[in-house]
Amino acid sequence: MTEQKALAYANMYGVLGALEDLCRLDGKAKEILKGIKKPVALCFEVKGGPCRTFHFDAEGCKITEGSKGADCKMYFSSPEKFNRLVNESKPGLPVKGAVRLISFLTGPFTRLTDRLAELLRPSEESLRDRAFFEESTLLTMYTVAGAISGLANSDSIAMISAANTADGDVALGIKDTAQVTVRVKNGRFATIKAPAENPRAVMEFSDIDLANGLFSGKVSTINEMCKGNIRLAGMLSMVDNINRILDRVSLYLA
Repeated sequence: MTEQKALAYANMYGVLGALEDLCRLDGKAKEILKGIKKPVALCFEVKGGPCRTFHFDAEGCKITEGSKGADCKMYFSSPEKFNRLVNESKPGLPVKGAVRLISFLTGPFTRLTDRLAELLRPSEESLRDRAFFEESTLLTMYTVAGAISGLANSDSIAMISAANTADGDVALGIKDTAQVTVRVKNGRFATIKAPAENPRAVMEFSDIDLANGLFSGKVSTINEMCKGNIRLAGMLSMVDNINRILDRVSLYLA
């Protein structure tokens, strides 16, 4: 069972959070960005939920917490309405910079989110292209990593695991490919898209093919752990709690 408020956090920190990675990794996204003549700072504020600002320019996308620096703002009166933006492309109420907001949403933003959806929900035919396969897997990893913290801080079941997780950094990633950090403090989670400098625990997949199989549910986590293809180290109780939260991520992002 999912909760609309928690889904809003999963969408904001997981799905839309992957826009900065899309703009960094994807050639088509970079071409779209070239069409942005003037930087745009777009804020999505959800009543009783998350509020983040997405800063777009010709070079990429950067996400900040809150509405500071936003020149365009869209307000959602409930988590359900924000989730309809992500799942059904239904916008909220423009409350700042309406003309520019609508122009950007119907242009570059929609093209970027369409490209993100293409990579996060790929067809079997698309995955036969190795470059597409690898990029899709990386973006899925970043989406999942963001959603871990989003749900750890909002979903009633995930919060139980979060509350029982020791403070410190957990290194998550794909060996020799990409690393993220899940930082825990006082039961609150934050995802940092950079390697952990001094992790208390590590969960690392042996290669990108294994990561894809795990994300798509085609291989067994337990079997791969037994084979040594998933490296676990440090305070394993932290990894165990994150795995419990990952089960919630799978439910929300299915």
